[in-house]
Amino acid sequence: MSSSLQLHTSPPTKKEPPPEFLCPITLDLMRDPVAAPTGITYDRAAISSWLLSGGQRTCPVTHGDLRAADLVPNHTLRRLIHDWCAANHHAPRVVERVPPATPEEAAVADVEAAARAGDAERCAAAARWVQRLARLTEQNRLLLASAGAARALAAAFASFASDDDAGGIGGDALDDVLAALALVAPMDEEAVVAVGSSRASLARLVAAAANGGRQRRLQAVVMIRQVVSVSFHRYGIDLSANADAIAQVLVKAIRDAVCPQVTRTCLVAACHLAYAGGEGAAARLAAAGLVPVIVELLVDADRGTAEKALAALDAALASGAGRACARADALAVPVLVKKMFSVSDAATELVLSALLRICKKWQEDGEDSAAAKGRRLAIIEALQVGALQKVLLLIQAGCREETKENATDLLRLMVRYQGKVECVDTMDFRGLKRGTTVLTT
Repeated sequence: MSSSLQLHTSPPTKKEPPPEFLCPITLDLMRDPVAAPTGITYDRAAISSWLLSGGQRTCPVTHGDLRAADLVPNHTLRRLIHDWCAANHHAPRVVERVPPATPEEAAVADVEAAARAGDAERCAAAARWVQRLARLTEQNRLLLASAGAARALAAAFASFASDDDAGGIGGDALDDVLAALALVAPMDEEAVVAVGSSRASLARLVAAAANGGRQRRLQAVVMIRQVVSVSFHRYGIDLSANADAIAQVLVKAIRDAVCPQVTRTCLVAACHLAYAGGEGAAARLAAAGLVPVIVELLVDADRGTAEKALAALDAALASGAGRACARADALAVPVLVKKMFSVSDAATELVLSALLRICKKWQEDGEDSAAAKGRRLAIIEALQVGALQKVLLLIQAGCREETKENATDLLRLMVRYQGKVECVDTMDFRGLKRGTTVLTT
């Protein structure tokens, strides 16, 4: 056969990895990339050998100071290398991880292995190991964070919560995992999404926040706050299946006065939930009893708690149900007026916004006679407890443009009733009654 008819084939050219996937020391594809504070990423085995075996204390590239404890896993680059290997049939197809170099990494690896195997007892033991390490020193806690402890624990919590929901064996491990998560908090967004995207995880957190000891409830509400906050700021985590339960448990925890930290955490979560879920979420919070609970809390709240409470109240008043609750509460308007100028500038602005929401006619109120009567009574009460004088003082003292507009709108509502009511001392609430035009102390 003529050589011109012969077919010559050659193996396909092997695609070389991008240079950023290569270790600066070995020039090989990195298996376990770790970032140094100098900004350079190395393969862990190579840089560990350089630092530990060679007795070096500097970065090989920049010559800046470097210790083994400063190395942080580069999870993003590791995933990119993994994807590139899979797409280009490059060996190894899966980027293997070298044996853990520190106790913190070993503990995190044990959590991950136990979760993959579905071994609840082993995962609980690994989570307790994480707790012991996290309690030793702040450096240990930082090493756990850099080793990806929050992500590993969050994934384990979601996995075993689903097992527990299905009647499996995951329930015994969840409390230990939750306690460990609280110690390595705050969670990064990937960890939050792992918990927040699981209905079973959220249901378990709600159950833990509703019952149990102070520490357990605190751990649960901290996790709920992080999930709700991330869903508000960045990710579209679907909270609809658990929204009612979350609203109820946040209000319950505030009402129970478990501890100041629980109260403040729940107030922030309630505020973010109302804004993230719009009027529907605000209405759920109102239905759960948030408005009267916050009004009672505001009477003797410290500055930090008062600011958070006012923010949560203002968010709840964005719903018709929230405004109806405030108009029906005899202390709502007097307490709000009392807080003007007595907490902080931010609190005064929130008070003004809340009062305007209560007194103003909103489109969704329609022609409801009960809503109209509630608005009139709220305006009268505001006048009786000295709101007019405080609003005038606020405008004269100077404020932000948005605040000035709210103050002007509220002023227009109150001047219609000026001269028809008497003022009372807002420090004494004993004489306040609904439906009266003249109140005496």
